[in-house]
Amino acid sequence: MTVTNPASIRTVTAYGPRAGSARVRVFDWLDWTGLEAIHETYLNEASNSTKVVVQSPLRVLAAESRLRTLKGKIRDETLLLSRQASPFSNGGVESRLLRQASHGVYDFDDALFHSPKRGLTTPWSKREVWARSVAAADVVIAGNEYLAAAAAELNSSVVVVPSCVNPSEYVPKLDFERVDLPRAVWLGSPSTEIYLNPVAQPLLALNESTGLRLTVISAGIAPLGELESIVDRVEWHPANVPIELARADFGIMPLDDTPWTRGKCAYKLLQYGATALPMIGSPVGANTDVLRRSDGLAASSSDDWVSAMETLVQESPERRARRGNAGLATVTEDYSFAAWAPTWRTALNLT
Repeated sequence: MTVTNPASIRTVTAYGPRAGSARVRVFDWLDWTGLEAIHETYLNEASNSTKVVVQSPLRVLAAESRLRTLKGKIRDETLLLSRQASPFSNGGVESRLLRQASHGVYDFDDALFHSPKRGLTTPWSKREVWARSVAAADVVIAGNEYLAAAAAELNSSVVVVPSCVNPSEYVPKLDFERVDLPRAVWLGSPSTEIYLNPVAQPLLALNESTGLRLTVISAGIAPLGELESIVDRVEWHPANVPIELARADFGIMPLDDTPWTRGKCAYKLLQYGATALPMIGSPVGANTDVLRRSDGLAASSSDDWVSAMETLVQESPERRARRGNAGLATVTEDYSFAAWAPTWRTALNLT
């Protein structure tokens, strides 16, 4: 195996470290390993939404120019490209960069192959970016088996590295006695708050019967309708997350069952597990395996959700503690940076 000098690693990401995917899949890995890299982020923002792009025309032009001048700089470098390089691409930019690098690695953690096809209003297709990037890469890193199976149809060198957490960055829950009203917690972003809608009625039912409150940790606000009456919002910040998770009685991760959600990497559940927090989730995609290994509760229908939440509210502190500790052990052994470092380093040609 060729040994890569850490100084010759370059990352290309669509978003900066404030965006969950870029942070978890790229920046957290480099922080954990202590490797130095040259970073190329498009606008270094949490998103490249239409609003952000329209308000930053000069920065967009500069970003596009930088991407096109990378050609002569990466021939001796390992390139780690996450998701896409430019929102104004159909994969040409990404595939050229991956091929021009000494070792091109493409990383993705969503079912981008199920992104909407380009149409009259959107000439740029994430689906095409994904396909051309996968085909061009020397190695593809996929966030779970479902994603890896799709990538393997276009590339014979595909490895699975789940989205990982560092348990030492969390505050493990030690006291499972409840001295106040029961509290559930959900962690995410405004764009994913829609996944709370299908479990709104079960949550409201538990509020009616037990006084349950829901903490929503999110980097913004999306309308939640009836749920707003039982929600306590906390602004997402790295310092807030461990504290707020440990204050809850259990964490929830509802999902619809669609081709897109089957590609989700269960990151919320992993954060609950790192906190030793009992968990309930929809048995969709990677959630299924995490719930099984962590003594979590799987819930599909509204009745399932009501029953699962009632179970965790009514269980003894000792039983909730066993669930929480099972989650912490699972995350430490199977979903931590330490557990997956050898695989990740090999994919990047590092020793």
